[in-house]
Amino acid sequence: MAESETQGRRRGGRAARQAVRAAPLSEDIRPVRPGMAGGWYKPLSEADVLKIHNAALEVLETIGMCDAIPSCIEAVTAAGGRLNDEGRLLFPRALIEDTLAKAARNFTLHAQDPVHDMKPWGKNVYYGTGGAAVHMVDAVTGEHRDPTLADLYDIARLVDRLDHAAFYQRSVTARDMVSGHDLDRNTLYACISGTTKHIGTSFVSPRNLEEGLQILHRVAGGEDKWRERPFVSMSCCFVVPPLKFAEDACVCLEACVRGGMPVLLLSAGQAGATSPAALAGAVVLQVAECLAGLAYVNAIKPGAVAIMGAWPFVSDLRSGAMSGGSPEQALLSAACAQMMHFYDLTGGVPAGMKDSKLPDAQAGAENAYTNAIVGVAGANMVYESLGMHASLLSSCLESYVIDNDNLGAAMRMVRGIDVTDESLSVEVIRQVCMEGPGHFLGSDQTLDLMQREYIYPEVGDRTSPKEWKELGSTDVVTKARAKVKKILGSHYPAHIGKEMDAAIRAEADIKLPRELMRPGNGRW
Repeated sequence: MAESETQGRRRGGRAARQAVRAAPLSEDIRPVRPGMAGGWYKPLSEADVLKIHNAALEVLETIGMCDAIPSCIEAVTAAGGRLNDEGRLLFPRALIEDTLAKAARNFTLHAQDPVHDMKPWGKNVYYGTGGAAVHMVDAVTGEHRDPTLADLYDIARLVDRLDHAAFYQRSVTARDMVSGHDLDRNTLYACISGTTKHIGTSFVSPRNLEEGLQILHRVAGGEDKWRERPFVSMSCCFVVPPLKFAEDACVCLEACVRGGMPVLLLSAGQAGATSPAALAGAVVLQVAECLAGLAYVNAIKPGAVAIMGAWPFVSDLRSGAMSGGSPEQALLSAACAQMMHFYDLTGGVPAGMKDSKLPDAQAGAENAYTNAIVGVAGANMVYESLGMHASLLSSCLESYVIDNDNLGAAMRMVRGIDVTDESLSVEVIRQVCMEGPGHFLGSDQTLDLMQREYIYPEVGDRTSPKEWKELGSTDVVTKARAKVKKILGSHYPAHIGKEMDAAIRAEADIKLPRELMRPGNGRW
């Protein structure tokens, strides 16, 4: 047989095996899936946790928060808070304890498609997007441009097809929207049109929120249906660290709670700048601010759904610039996740951000180790875990695909090692060693577990140098770019039908062109 024919058959066999591995796996044999439980990495000892808890309570009781709006003061003082002579709103220990007793727990974060519903409690882990990048970066040329509403929609479509991204919090700011009114309404619609997974977004005014709720009521089939299954949460920066309420955001927060929308209580201090440089102190501040927010929410509506968004960011103390890809970022986020376990509250933390400006070796390392650390720490919601560069200033389409591989690997670490009588493999070892063939390559166990126990990258390369050369010597960015083009050229979600879309456009000024939402528009 000719050598070329033999090589062709080898390549054909390899291609067939790769096709089998690339085929979608049924849920019962997937090696990883969103919502697996972590929590076996604990950066804090039990004593450390108690010290941070008590320090946070002391901060709230003796320092408190400034710039509370009148309705906040009214609600919190009625619940047991106190306004001191300096105008700071104090949160006594008893108020925080009462809040923790009645706060919402074990709630589902719904999606438009129930298959994507999340149960973010205990130590269950879900990775997703986040951020508000002001640049889109080209992975090859390094050129930066302003993000558009079309980019927001395209990223939603990507996330809709990435197995390890469990939710889509808007990750870029559509800079082709002129007003905050246009931005809020159209961000919401681009996101809910592009994916059936849970959505996170934000609003700059109660008016914008109310208009957004009207759209969501229509999509859900009525206000009652929306309140039963709210599939959008609001990211609310209700506090400006250190310990200062953000007045406009607080007005939106109150409208959000009353409108039945889950809220992410986002406290985002930057260690060494807007929170202490001492890592323990940074955790204390973020925990204290989130507890204040939780008390505020429950004073408005006891048991309202709230995610504790302790987002401690890091400064490079040489320059003061944010460093999202630092090891300190991973430690701080893991510690905040551990504090939320202590309170038995759903918590969200940031990870996966890259300081690197492009999808390069630095980016891969920063994304991988920060996501892995917070995953094995059992963070419930991991925001900004894919697609983000330059410490959240820019976003890259190819990086969503590359980082999705990293998320799968991180979730495999979250799953850990299953130790059972069967997996100890004593009889398998005995058979191979005593009866042959002296290796495990063709054993029934190996064939059974190759899909159940092992995860394979979609764009990462594991071939030999010879095979890699035969296949075109492509790098990960090239492969990711091809995958982006394939998804965006074919995947146009149709869960919001033409009639519904037309009805919404008749009531609201939707600026995402309808033709961009249809196959064959030529963009990809």
